[in-house]
Amino acid sequence: MSKHSSASRRKFLQQLGATSLATAATPLLTLGAQEKAEERILHYERKISSNDTIRIGVIGYGVQGHFDLTTALKVPGVELAGICDLYTGRLENAKEQFGPDLYTTRNYKDLLDRPDIDAVLICSMDCWHAQMTLDALAKGKHVYIEKPMVSKISEGYPVMEAAKKSGKVLQVGSQRVSSIGYQKAKELLASGEIGQLNMVNAVYDRQSSIGAWEYTIPKDASAETTDWERFIEVTEKMEFDAKKFFWWRAFKEVGTGVAGDLFIHLLSGTHLITNSKGPETIFSTGQLSYWKDGRNLPDVMSGIMQYPDSPEHPGYLMTLQVNFISGTGGQEIIQLVGSEGVMTLKGNGLTVTHSILPEAPGFGGYDSLFTFSKQMQDEMRAEYDAKWTPEQRRRPTKEDIIFKAPDGYSDHLDHFTNFFDAIRTGNPVVEDAEFGFRAAAPALACNESYFDKKIIHWDPVNLKLK
Repeated sequence: MSKHSSASRRKFLQQLGATSLATAATPLLTLGAQEKAEERILHYERKISSNDTIRIGVIGYGVQGHFDLTTALKVPGVELAGICDLYTGRLENAKEQFGPDLYTTRNYKDLLDRPDIDAVLICSMDCWHAQMTLDALAKGKHVYIEKPMVSKISEGYPVMEAAKKSGKVLQVGSQRVSSIGYQKAKELLASGEIGQLNMVNAVYDRQSSIGAWEYTIPKDASAETTDWERFIEVTEKMEFDAKKFFWWRAFKEVGTGVAGDLFIHLLSGTHLITNSKGPETIFSTGQLSYWKDGRNLPDVMSGIMQYPDSPEHPGYLMTLQVNFISGTGGQEIIQLVGSEGVMTLKGNGLTVTHSILPEAPGFGGYDSLFTFSKQMQDEMRAEYDAKWTPEQRRRPTKEDIIFKAPDGYSDHLDHFTNFFDAIRTGNPVVEDAEFGFRAAAPALACNESYFDKKIIHWDPVNLKLK
């Protein structure tokens, strides 16, 4: 690691130690404590021997493939060994970035056959996730698979089984679950900071053509330059369509829409914080409001999920929202509502505000009392005053909490560090195949609910449709 990088990490450490956390409850300071911060930084600054070097291959070098590879290479001891993509222009781009000697291919199985590759980052279209993951595990590769882990609920079971049997590390790419902000939220919820959880409102809105997946399509896009016949091997047979190749998230034949993309972030983050196994009833609705560009998945969508009482948490209701033409300009918020307060997560930070009921029940004011006779009012007021002290009638107050991740903090880097550390140490990852499926299945059920206009019943313990 360069001196500059080391200095940057030291600055990060100092910032993390000084993280703003206003609370009177000192046991809740654990995540922001200096020793915990040092533990995280050691992951980044650890000296790696040649025996610990991990060589990776990338399958799918589009937008997320670029982002994932850039972050992965920031982890010490990680080296790039090859890139696969169906579009020839992206393979040219890869060689321009990493040199003409970089191994590239249009057939991901050639990448998996290479003995010098230890792990693969699967950043392909959703429809290919399951097959590529199964093939990679069968070839003895560790797998970082972008969310959603699968594009159909039925694909989840063989992937979980293969991950278990392979003995290899599988991490699903919903990076928020590695966030220090989400870990802090988990800590605060478990401590009872907002009382008993009863509702979660989660929003991931956007307002841009790029945010709505209208990515730039190259001028040379064709069935030949995209290897279209190979692309549709796992789908129904279709005529070449550049939009379905480059805007794949917007089409149900190859992608999973806002549910498989953004609902997943909201679900995985909430499941981490609440320790939840998942909901038992799922309903969604949506519409095509603005991006009428040929897509067949909605650009505005809402989901409602009921989570049952469980050993992990009390029953709670969850609402999900994605709006691709939101006048807010875009926002990502998870709001956990409890009996004594609200915790709001934005990015990697959070705030907690409190509202606590008084011990005494309400009496007077906007009440039926004034509709009684004066004698009855006086008699009942005297009884109330005798039973409840002024202190018991007041709402208890509690300091608000603000937690902010330091400038430059990256949950994406933490997520990849977790993945590569698991490969080296054998320790579990934060988002394994089962965790990934517990988030993917309810999200994919939202699409089923949307198209079939029905409530989906799910068994979160046994991971099965009812």
